[in-house]
Amino acid sequence: MKHSHGILIATGLIVALAGGIVLGRLTTPAKPTTGAAPAARKPLYYRNPMGLPDTSPVPKKDEMGMDYIPVYAEDEADAAPGTVALSPGKIQTLGVRTEPVRRQPLAAGLQASGTITVDETRQHVIAPRFDGWVETLQANQTGMAVKRGQTLATVYSPQLLAAQEDYRLADASLRKLRQGDADSQHSMQRLRDAARLRLLNFGITAAQLEHLAHMPLGNLALTAPADGVIVEKPIVQGARFVAGDTLLRLADLSAVWVTANVPAAQIGRVRLGQPARFTSPALAGQAFEGKVDFLQPLLDAASRTLAVRVALPNPDGRLRPGLFGTVVLAGDGGGEGLTIPRSALIDSGQRQVALVEVAPGRFAPRQISIGQRSGDRVEVLVGLREGERVVVEGNFLIDAESNLRAALQDMAPEQATPHAGHELPAAPTPGQDAHAGHAMPAAAAPKAAADPHAGHVMPDKPKADPHAGHDMSDMEH
Repeated sequence: MKHSHGILIATGLIVALAGGIVLGRLTTPAKPTTGAAPAARKPLYYRNPMGLPDTSPVPKKDEMGMDYIPVYAEDEADAAPGTVALSPGKIQTLGVRTEPVRRQPLAAGLQASGTITVDETRQHVIAPRFDGWVETLQANQTGMAVKRGQTLATVYSPQLLAAQEDYRLADASLRKLRQGDADSQHSMQRLRDAARLRLLNFGITAAQLEHLAHMPLGNLALTAPADGVIVEKPIVQGARFVAGDTLLRLADLSAVWVTANVPAAQIGRVRLGQPARFTSPALAGQAFEGKVDFLQPLLDAASRTLAVRVALPNPDGRLRPGLFGTVVLAGDGGGEGLTIPRSALIDSGQRQVALVEVAPGRFAPRQISIGQRSGDRVEVLVGLREGERVVVEGNFLIDAESNLRAALQDMAPEQATPHAGHELPAAPTPGQDAHAGHAMPAAAAPKAAADPHAGHVMPDKPKADPHAGHDMSDMEH
């Protein structure tokens, strides 16, 4: 009796459990049918990870142990020639950054590097026209400032002594012959004028001739022809010199030149009389105004720049020769134009390219034509529209990838993937020649399978001996 009650209880529990399962399925919403699972993508081929024109039909590693990169069919179909698709992770790894093409005012002037030099028209050299010795040297150090008329050195010369004596004697004789005949006076005056001209040619001024009687014989004081500084002093006190030797070199620094190197592409924006401003990090907060007074007729072939000379006043001597700085040449006023950052321009010398983001993660090269440069931006004349985003960082890596992709797409399939899509030939059948690929007659098939030399016909019998049947004894006669 108890056994039958247990069976009934177990049966009831099973029925209740089954009803709960059925009720749960009826009340649970059915999941939408997703269809068959997507098939795994199969690469067309694998390309070299370093960008070399090398592909493989199967996965492999290069000499450095890097895995070859798979190339899929959808990547080849979706991408235009040269287009590069990058994942968000790769974009972050490469540090790719883009900026929009925008329209903005163009700077009217241009900027170039410049160096302060000595005004060549304000240099003076002290070079006596006679032989002699330096008795005293007052200007005895380089960089010393001198004034016009200041004595620089005192020299002694036997040639000067002889010329002084001739002039003294001729002048004294002329004074004595004032009461004599006219012919004698005329002859003596010619002698005195010749001696005087000789002294003037030696560099003695007319003022010094007036005081020649008070000058030491054979001595001459060399004076500064203008205000300036001593920039060269190859002589020392007591040294001997010959006619034409440079004793001192002076430079007047009250006005200096700054030579700016303007790129050849911008020389059309430079003109004579153009206002210019010079600044230097060594003179922070100071600007010097001048004008362009000379354009070098020759272009520097090494740097492809034109030397532009700007004259600057320098009354206080702050502009020292050799000082480096920046020259800004004023323009006539610039308009507006489409511009991109300089870093977005890839200039190979033959063409100019910018990488445009055509879709999120996809970049395509675009050939452009550029105009003038304005600071850190470049004007775009043709090839881009306002609002398009161009790559400003990481563009050289993307450009290398784009060039490789375009080259692979231009190649024929068998050239791009030398083994992809080509199956190895099956093993030769008994009725087929493994080398020629031509089917053999059926009759020859059994022999080809058994004989390793099948396909090679052996002669039925050896060729007849051409000397057969000839008696050797006949040949002796």
